[in-house]
Amino acid sequence: MKLHVLGCHGPFPPAGGATSGYLVENKGQLLLMDCGAGVMGRLMRLCDPAELAGVLLSHLHFDHASDLLVMRYYLEITGKTLAVYVPDEDDSPFRALLTAPAFDVRPYPEKLEIAGLTVTNMPVRHPVPCRALRLSDGSKTLVFTGDTNDCEGLSDFAKDADLLLADAAFLEEEWVDTKPHMSAAHAAKLAVDAGAKSLYLTHLPVKHDPATLLKEAQAVYPLAQTVFPGLVISL
Repeated sequence: MKLHVLGCHGPFPPAGGATSGYLVENKGQLLLMDCGAGVMGRLMRLCDPAELAGVLLSHLHFDHASDLLVMRYYLEITGKTLAVYVPDEDDSPFRALLTAPAFDVRPYPEKLEIAGLTVTNMPVRHPVPCRALRLSDGSKTLVFTGDTNDCEGLSDFAKDADLLLADAAFLEEEWVDTKPHMSAAHAAKLAVDAGAKSLYLTHLPVKHDPATLLKEAQAVYPLAQTVFPGLVISL
């Protein structure tokens, strides 16, 4: 299994950048997690979007899903339909925009078999319905927290992850319990509590140097790293 980072900023990208988007490659099959602003063009460097096994959306905030609207044009032109998984309880206007022939919008089942992977999900703590995702090929496991603040049960969900991709949108001095995201230090503590074998920080805010976030995380989990567009991680 490989993870290709297409975009990693939030809630908006820097110049030339992209928000949340991650392409998972497994035994020749491709699965997209999130499709935020700027992701579509980067995806097309790597594959034909019509050949994706499906799209897993952690939630429907624009920085995680907006490029599906332009992908829709591509799929309509090519005559393809793509399965898109979303939190079922989200009935936002954005979801209505996805109800087109190009997309087969589906709720997350308790367990999903797709692209040779087993995908389970967990509701996490965010202002809109959001899911953490756990992907396993039978030997290696990738866990993506989605957008979340500290969340009961998340360390158990991420237990022994080979790769933990974690929301780290704040410095510790900015973080309070009512925020919609974790701090870098909280993401690191999650990795420690889960016994994760690696930690990569994502949802990086443009206003902060990633090195500053990384320093806070490494004080708690020394092996922490940050992602960047173009990064490929092999599990």
